[in-house]
Amino acid sequence: MNILIVEDEIIVALEIESFLKQQNLSVVAIASSAKEALEIVQTKRVDIVLMDIYLEGEIDGIQAAKMIKEINSFIQIIFLSANSDTLNIDRAIDINPITYLSKPFNRKELYAAINLAKKRVQHILQLDSEFCYDKKNHILYHNKNIVPLTNKESLLLALFINNLNNLVTNYMIENEIWPNKEANANTIRTLIKRLRSKLNHKFITTLTSQGYIFSLA
Repeated sequence: MNILIVEDEIIVALEIESFLKQQNLSVVAIASSAKEALEIVQTKRVDIVLMDIYLEGEIDGIQAAKMIKEINSFIQIIFLSANSDTLNIDRAIDINPITYLSKPFNRKELYAAINLAKKRVQHILQLDSEFCYDKKNHILYHNKNIVPLTNKESLLLALFINNLNNLVTNYMIENEIWPNKEANANTIRTLIKRLRSKLNHKFITTLTSQGYIFSLA
């Protein structure tokens, strides 16, 4: 779970970083501007952003958060601000953040907000830069768009995800997808072929006479 701190007051940013590391949380970077934050999100894995609303430059924290969500809608935003004016709170709410914390913030409140954010993103598995999978709702996304899956394709993908990097045999597939009847090898191969196509022929490796391995590496 990687956290990006976006704060133009370096002392405040370092204080937040120190607190998060004390909680064994991973801080991927500190950004002092919206431009820097956007570059980091595009080049590194970021799950949670602690975003100061009042940033120096043409783009404020709320605009930056909106742009970050457009890059990756699964990134969770926690807003930080020294002022609690209604206008900015209303603008922030439109982005559906985890919460809005006023500075100086209570550490317990920050920790609670991060835990809430973690719960929102833990069921999202990033397969690569294009694909991700919602393990809770069994939804496959490609560049933030839902990939339509048939019921059997969805069951097969879930089986692969649950056995990530491990051998999935034809027997396992038959037992999971067709529990009440037999399925021949051609039927299984056809289903594998369909799922492979929807994954742009990534992730699935065939082990002749053994089965398949779904891997991210």
